[in-house]
Amino acid sequence: MTASDDHVLGPGLLPTPFTAAQIRDASRSGKEIRMLVEQADGTSSERLNRFHGADDEGATLDQWNADTPAEVSSRRVSWNELQEHAAFPIDSTTSSRETVDLPLGRLECLRYDTTGGQETATFWLSPAHPGMPVRYEFRTDAGTMRTTVLDIRVP
Repeated sequence: MTASDDHVLGPGLLPTPFTAAQIRDASRSGKEIRMLVEQADGTSSERLNRFHGADDEGATLDQWNADTPAEVSSRRVSWNELQEHAAFPIDSTTSSRETVDLPLGRLECLRYDTTGGQETATFWLSPAHPGMPVRYEFRTDAGTMRTTVLDIRVP
């Protein structure tokens, strides 16, 4: 990839799996993502994200826990900001390809393993689902926190 490639956001960063435009095109108003969040202590919950008010620059992202649907947090996000979440540093990240079985099905994914301080993390991003990782894990001395996408609905 060249420095002018829309996947490369800066020096010292790996190419991102998606461009901001690809995320925008996949995250039209009303897209809803349901996730299972598993904490290091063994507890789990479901979380939901929903996009609305989308335009060329971004959208409003609503987030809430399934067990407290009235407690919605909302904020405006840009498509570039969402792309930046997958801009991993070259010097502390390895990338590979991996096929994983998830609630969304059997997916070919780009896998990013990162290290930093006392924490390591792994992110699986599916080219079939531009946007957030379909699974990610954070590992610390306290244990592993994992988030897995259960369902993606686009109106």
